[in-house]
Amino acid sequence: MLDWAGTTVDHGSVAPVVALQSLFLKHGFTLSAEDARKDMGLLKRDHIRAILALPHIRDEWNAKKGQFPGEAEVLSLFGEFGVLQLEIVAKHSQLIAGVVDTVRNWQQRGLRIGSTTGYTREMLDPVLTQARKDGYCPDASVCPDAVGAGRPLPWMLARNAQLLGVYPPSSCVKIGDTVSDIEEGLNAGMWTIGLTRTGNMVGLDLDAWNALPEDHKAERIRRAEEKLLSAGAHFVAEDLPACDSILRLIDDRLRAMV
Repeated sequence: MLDWAGTTVDHGSVAPVVALQSLFLKHGFTLSAEDARKDMGLLKRDHIRAILALPHIRDEWNAKKGQFPGEAEVLSLFGEFGVLQLEIVAKHSQLIAGVVDTVRNWQQRGLRIGSTTGYTREMLDPVLTQARKDGYCPDASVCPDAVGAGRPLPWMLARNAQLLGVYPPSSCVKIGDTVSDIEEGLNAGMWTIGLTRTGNMVGLDLDAWNALPEDHKAERIRRAEEKLLSAGAHFVAEDLPACDSILRLIDDRLRAMV
């Protein structure tokens, strides 16, 4: 069960950050990348709600708008976000290196590939279409609007399992790059793998990552691993191809339990 941005596409999970920053800038607020990334992985409506709940954002909103942000503001911003996201996502939806070959190999071995996301179906469809053209095609894809709620609730994963005909949940693995990915997987009773280098915790596109000194790279990876393991991830890896050996280890453990 794979995430999208930061896991299979969009190295560094850049598109959601750029879209959120553009959204808030339209209303006169400079949103930091740190604040935009804090609750990454949630359904974007919930993500916007979480941003507006940050004390300094609430206070700044009140100072500028004359009232604290409420649910009406959440829904209004979410409506605007969809348009911005559609404009921005195409620029940052390239597949991450190694994803196509890795997933094809897994499918040839008989593994079924599902996917979940913080995007609505309307937001994800252009990404999915481009991914298919470029060679990546999950066997199932579920968005929050199909099941009534997003992460960290487990319903997207449960729907994937139903569509794929796989059970019990302990035979499934959720792979993603955010705390909410890990929480989603744990709530669904699945194994979890947190991704570091390609994802939100490191938060750099490939060019920016390659430009870092080696000691800075190691420190960013270490901090990302720490956060994901603290969230309950069973394993961590730098990118999707590095998960292959972990899946084999999980498979061995499951076989030993039979």
